[in-house]
Parts: sequence; C-alpha cells; structure tokens
Amino acid sequence: MLALTLTCVSVPVNILSPSKKLEDLRSRRWFADASMRGFAHRQRMQQQGWRREDVMGRPMVAIINTWSDLSPCHAHLRERAESVKKGILMAGGYPVELPAMSLGEVMVKPTTMLYRNFLAMEVEELLRSLPCDGVVLLAGCDKTTPGTLMGAFSMDIPTIFCPAGSMLNDRYVKDGVSRTVGAGTHTRMFWDEYQAGHLGQAELQHLESRMTRAPGTCNTMGTASTMTGIAEALGLTLPGASSIPAMDSAHTRMATDCGERIVGMVWEDLKPSKLVTRGSFQNALAVQMALGGSTNAAIHIIAMAGRLGLDLSLDELDAMARKVPVLANLFPSGDRLMEDFYYAGGLPALMKVIEPFLSLQEHTVSGNTLAQVLTEVQVLDAEVIRPLNNPVSQAGALAVLHGNLAPDGAVIKPSAATPKLLCHSGRALVFDSQPEMLAAMADESLDCDENTVLVLRNAGPVGAPGMPEWGNLPIPKKLLNQGVRDMLRLSDARMSGTHYGTCVLHISPESAVGGPLALVRTGDVIELDVAQRRLHLQVSAEELALRQLAWTAPKPLVQRGFTRLYQQHVTQAHQGCDFDFLQGNASSPEPVIY
Repeated sequence: MLALTLTCVSVPVNILSPSKKLEDLRSRRWFADASMRGFAHRQRMQQQGWRREDVMGRPMVAIINTWSDLSPCHAHLRERAESVKKGILMAGGYPVELPAMSLGEVMVKPTTMLYRNFLAMEVEELLRSLPCDGVVLLAGCDKTTPGTLMGAFSMDIPTIFCPAGSMLNDRYVKDGVSRTVGAGTHTRMFWDEYQAGHLGQAELQHLESRMTRAPGTCNTMGTASTMTGIAEALGLTLPGASSIPAMDSAHTRMATDCGERIVGMVWEDLKPSKLVTRGSFQNALAVQMALGGSTNAAIHIIAMAGRLGLDLSLDELDAMARKVPVLANLFPSGDRLMEDFYYAGGLPALMKVIEPFLSLQEHTVSGNTLAQVLTEVQVLDAEVIRPLNNPVSQAGALAVLHGNLAPDGAVIKPSAATPKLLCHSGRALVFDSQPEMLAAMADESLDCDENTVLVLRNAGPVGAPGMPEWGNLPIPKKLLNQGVRDMLRLSDARMSGTHYGTCVLHISPESAVGGPLALVRTGDVIELDVAQRRLHLQVSAEELALRQLAWTAPKPLVQRGFTRLYQQHVTQAHQGCDFDFLQGNASSPEPVIY
C-alpha cells in the first residue's frame, strides 16, 4: 500500500557512493582561499552571524525561491524555504536562500512565457556567480518549473526540484446539486455562462471569492501540474512530491526531506547530467500523455532536453501520445482535481499503471531506480487513476499536425476537444491582433456560424511577443447565445493547460516571421483531420507564393530591453522557444575569483 506521504529519503542503493571530499567542494574556492579574498568572504559571512567553521566545513546549498506577493501559487514558499533550510542543516549543510523572478501566471503581462528564458538565465547565473555546491528549486507555477530546471541543467550542479503543490478543491452547489470546481477550467466555463446570461452577477462574485480558496497552483491538470509531474518523471523530485497539495502537512515534511537529501547529492556529485538521460525524457513523455497534460509541455520539454544536449522532436511526442492513453481523470480531460489524484496514489501510482512504457532503470534524486521506487506502489482509486483498459479518453492528450499551414508542426489536445470537430473544414475568419479579435467577439452581427474556423495570428514567440495564452479564442457572443460552446480555432499562440476546446496551437513557423499562417485570408477554407495529423489550407501553392511576395513583416512594437533581446534570439515553437545562444550543453567557465 502506498503511504500518502509518498516521499523517500533512504540511503541511495544503486548510485555511486560519495565521491566528493570537503576540499573538492565548489564553495571552497570562495571560503578556503588563503588570500585576502578568502579572508573577505569569510568575514562577510561572519557579519551575518555565521561561524567561521560553518562556511569552512559544510557544503553550501542554494535555495532558489520564486516566492512573491503577486504569485498566489507560491504564497507559501517563504515557509517552505524554512523547512528546506532545516533539512539542509540537519544533514550538515549550509543553506542560503536566493530570490529569483516569480512568474505568477495570472498577474504577469503580457505573458510569463516572455520571461521563462529570463528566469532560466537568472538561475544559471545566480548559481554560477555565487559559492553554491547544490540547489533546491522552489517553484511550481507554469513557467517556473521549466525555467528553474533549464537554468539548473545549464549550470549542472546537484539539483532537487521541490514543487509548490496544488491548491485545495472547491465545490459549487446549484439547485441542490454539488459539482467539483477547479481553477482555470471552470473560470472559462462560468464566464461563458455569464456572457450567455445563464449566470447572474451575484453568483459570479460568489464563485470569484471561492474558486481559488488556498495557496498553491491550479488544481486541474494545467501546465503547473503537468510540468511538476514531468519534473518527477525525469527523476528530479523526491518520489510522490509533485502530487502533494500545497496546504497538506506532508508538503512541509517533503520540503524538509528535500533539504536533507540535497546534501547527500552534493557529496555524491549527483548532477543533472548524470541523472537525466534520454530514457528519463521518454518517461516524462509517457507521463505527460497519461496525465492528459498541457499542450504547453510540448514547448517546455523540448527546451529542457536541449539544455542537456538531447535532441527531442515533436514527432517523438506524437509517437508517445499514440501509445499511452489518458488515464488521469482530471479536468480538463476528466472530471476530478489534483487533491483527488493525491488520494488515489499520486504520480507514482499512475507510473505504476504505465510501467510497460517506462525505462525503469533510470535513477531519481532519491538514489533509487524508478523500478525500486514503484515496487510497492498501488492505485488507491481506479476511477481517478484508470487502468490501461479503461482510459479517460481514447482521443489522446496530444496530436502533432503537419501540412501546408504548419510545415514545422502544430499541436492540439484531442482529449479536451469536441470529437466531431476533430475532422472538420470551414471558412476562415482571420484576426491580426487580440484586441481586434476581442472586439469582434462582442459584435452580434459578426459574419460567422458554428462551422467557421476562427484564426488568430501575430501571437507567436516573435509576433506577440512572447507567445501568450491567447489560443483558446473566445466563442463569439452571438453564437454563445445560440448555445455554441466550441468551434475550431487556430493560432500561433499557446493555450492554458486548464482550458479546453478544439484549438490548434503553436503553428510553426509563426506568422510574424512569414509562416503560412500569415497568408491566410478570411473566406479561405481550412481542413483539420486529427486522425491523419493533417492541417491544410485549401489554397494552391501558386497563390500562396504570390501572397508571400506581397507579405511584409509586422514592425516590432518594442525597441528596447529584454523584449528586444527575446525577439532577436527566441527560437520557434517546435524548437522549444529557447534562446539560440543558450541551447546545448556547452559549459561556461567558472568565475575567476579576484
């Protein structure tokens, strides 16, 4: 039977024995130096009340904390940092907390995706420029997981990811019927009902005050839970850590365990480059599909693999999606929430079900192989974590599309789409900007019907800039009033993992760099056939060539700062949207200590 604490900090059994001695620690370059610089470094740490023997005789472990007052998903991470510190001290380490950019998904504009690479750079440079021997990453909201891990991969020192955990469930009672309510997914559902006049202002305000009732990440299978699940599948969290709700006492204990374990990893020199392999990424792909994970993972997992010098393609994601069905009964593909998933056994239980698709000899930060981690694991609720012969959806969590509209690929989440729209053709209605689109959606005389294909462009990495989550285009108000709740929608944008609908996303190359999406005109017929993985614009190659000659690139709206750097160096969606100068696993030299 799987214990609900789920974590494990046992002595490693199938990993190299401690290979570092005190004199080998990276921090010794700062603190054991016999020159004036070493004197000054020790002096400044003693200025803060630490003893000389602490900095001289213990490994220094960084705690990268993405806490912020404007990141409700991470509101509890100040307290969790103290628990991590306790564990580090108990194991004989020296903890130092380092704040990093907090990318609270809802508050950051225009999009957190614009700053994922910023966070990755910050983590890498914090760890490189300071005397850190290992790191615990405190994060969880959407881009903070890939951002912190990408930076840690590039720095390549012993790393544990401590996930923020999901918020608590809510219930909505109407006409005596109680239903489960989760953040993000139901935000869109209730807002559409309000727009259609089926929900009053007072009821909407009540929902507003109740739906997100505790700190923690979205409790649906959105990008946050998808990415922390992927971190665990890669072996970078303690077993079971990604499933523990933020406000459960087990979460505090898990944070302490992270602090205790990282010290052992420092002595073992257990770095990401030793731990995370191609097999680890295949495990992560299998987990993403079984979870019914966010389409955003298609970008992040490619970028993460690239930081370790591993070439991962969209076609590999599609191949895994064809093999592994959606088994986690979680919104938006199912009807349960993360708290239910935890009680059902969490990610280890799901991985137990998909064992046939996993590389079981990969190691985890616990020091054990995945096979050893899963030995005693059981599913505790087969309605929440389904067996292979009873999937939540036969449609699959991801499909990668190709065609003359997406030469380098596009993605869709079939399990969250309307089945009849997965093979559809219709007349395009094209919008060049989000403000234009939003204004049109409110127009009761808009020329469209339920078969129309809504198209938004200039919403990709370069065009927006930052590739915001605009891909879940709203349904026109006149169609909402007619009872329409889904349409085929296309864009070079992303979509929140909490959202649902028949949305084709990440069309690559994007329109702002001259991709075929830039050439679509209102009235053109677009065909989607998910079974055939086909996205086609019914316009001849000759006509598209003429349109390409007439096309001019949109002028960048921003001429300075990080956004300008981003637009100049970001890669396309099928390449992970990393910066071209950060891809690969080439090491940077250690800083010179003057």
